[in-house]
Amino acid sequence: MATHKNRVRIGFVGVGGMGQAAHLRHYVQVPECEVVALAEIKKDLAKHVAARWGVPKVYASHEAMLAKEKLDGLVASQPFTRHGVLVPELLKARIPVFTEKPIAGSVEMGEKIVRAVKDSKTWMMIGYHKRSDPATMTAKAEIERLKQTGELGKMTYIRILMPAGDWTANGFNQNVGGNDPNPQLAWDPPAPDMDKDTHDAYIGFVNYYIHQVNLMRHLLGETWRINYASKSGVLLAGESPSGVTCSIEMTPYSTTLDWQEHALVCFQKGWLNIELPAPLTINRAGRLEIFRDPGKGATPKTEIPQMPWTGAMLQQARHFVAAIQGKMPTLCTATEALDDLKLAREYIRIWKGK
Repeated sequence: MATHKNRVRIGFVGVGGMGQAAHLRHYVQVPECEVVALAEIKKDLAKHVAARWGVPKVYASHEAMLAKEKLDGLVASQPFTRHGVLVPELLKARIPVFTEKPIAGSVEMGEKIVRAVKDSKTWMMIGYHKRSDPATMTAKAEIERLKQTGELGKMTYIRILMPAGDWTANGFNQNVGGNDPNPQLAWDPPAPDMDKDTHDAYIGFVNYYIHQVNLMRHLLGETWRINYASKSGVLLAGESPSGVTCSIEMTPYSTTLDWQEHALVCFQKGWLNIELPAPLTINRAGRLEIFRDPGKGATPKTEIPQMPWTGAMLQQARHFVAAIQGKMPTLCTATEALDDLKLAREYIRIWKGK
């Protein structure tokens, strides 16, 4: 366990709903780090959050926090449609920055952020928490092993299903609030190549389904291209350079008291199926099932590895801290997250014809 002296010092920029539920309550559990300060424009909220989670210092702005505190990393949980305004300013501190997905609300703002990362000589991690789920991590390791051994043949197909459902799983029930009015904030300009209807469709897609776009890339181990979009908005499909067919099914049905997200990765002689829990679930990993049918008289087998009692958001906090310590690479870079935005833009162009 890290001692107080050598803990990674983390500062938070924004502690609203997701800042608390998805991030702060998990970072305070990581022994290797210490949340030493938070910057929150809502003063009453900041006071209550600091008291609730034991954060010693509170500042009214990130500028004030960065001027006073020696930090090793920043967690900035902010609306992604203001990342282009905020993130380049945070990167001037030349320390690693974590933000929620997507990297921005447009390709242009994503490119601005990638340039700022390069200029800062540091790095940025984008919060695609599904990569940190133990079931996804186990599946990813097995997929890479199967590619090397060839024992189940070539990878042929990946299908991701994500219906709308109860994504919060009571995840906001530990949050505290304040009595502050909503402040006036600076927002990124909309993409210049979209009208309002197209822009609204794009923002809706990257807000909800960019996770699946990124997860597809992660499971493939390579980029991919979208070449089909159903008029209903339920299905998109594409292919990777190595010839793997890819599809994402977007709310063909919905649930009210459940979350039913699946990722099926097929090889010629078997498959892996990942069932992912609701995003804000605590202390629960996904479920992984592996089917192997190698043929030649071998008995087909199904395996269900036991996952640890930990959730993806807590694992993601551990991974950001470990990356700051140099113990592992960042799980998703700004450049990779920009590629997700470009894929999303191509999907909207195919779907909407604009």
